[in-house]
Amino acid sequence: MKQRIITGLIAGVLFLGPCLAGGLWYHGLILIMSVIGYYEFIRMTKTLPWSGTALLGFIGVIMLVFPWKLLGSPFLPEPLQVIWLLMLLFLFVTVFTKNSTNINHVAMHFLGAVYVGVGFSYIAESRNTPDGHGLFWTFLLLLSIWASDAGAYFTGRKWGKNKLWPAISPNKTVEGALGGVLIAIITASLFAVFSGGLLSIGLAVVIGASAAVVGQLGDLVQSAYKRVYGIKDSGTLLPGHGGILDRCDSWITVFPFVHILMLLPFN
Repeated sequence: MKQRIITGLIAGVLFLGPCLAGGLWYHGLILIMSVIGYYEFIRMTKTLPWSGTALLGFIGVIMLVFPWKLLGSPFLPEPLQVIWLLMLLFLFVTVFTKNSTNINHVAMHFLGAVYVGVGFSYIAESRNTPDGHGLFWTFLLLLSIWASDAGAYFTGRKWGKNKLWPAISPNKTVEGALGGVLIAIITASLFAVFSGGLLSIGLAVVIGASAAVVGQLGDLVQSAYKRVYGIKDSGTLLPGHGGILDRCDSWITVFPFVHILMLLPFN
């Protein structure tokens, strides 16, 4: 527990500084996190990180997360274009290798690149929103996710009796999940109260509930595929916490969800 707390504090400080600074500092940090996250994903699939398909996936992740706008680049690739071209290249690999690298292999690497790349791209973009309130929206989503995690943990320990999904995550309970949703809604509502009219209570409730439900599902998704590969943590970068994907599994589902469904009022 001591190691977990120390690691959490150090990681929190290292994340908070670039987040407050914004701009290239934050986007650059998220880009690094995305590359590490895809590296962890590739390692979980028992593939060499420098293999051809892995390198193709790394290129896809970097293309999706790279701060093109902040650098004033005239080349601004659309995410859908990147994803389609990446898919096509992965499919070409199966042809060029005469199926020695088959569809199952490239499909997994493609899925990982989209999962990690799109997820982290929305995390980065949330700090640089067109309304100029990116820091507010970033903290709203992060604190709603963290509140859900803490609420689920403590509610589950106190009142948890009914297992939520024992085949995937044996320690999670229905009571804990509901507690997490409630605490996330309360947290998001507090943001609305102190937002000066930037966020309504009604929308805050929807965002808080979405962060909790989608975040918990994101956590279960990672638990599911880690069970397939028989591992406990995605990596060892953060002692006591696992890897980047272990810490950001909810982030990379919640941030795209609220943007794509246009739940934030500036969309």
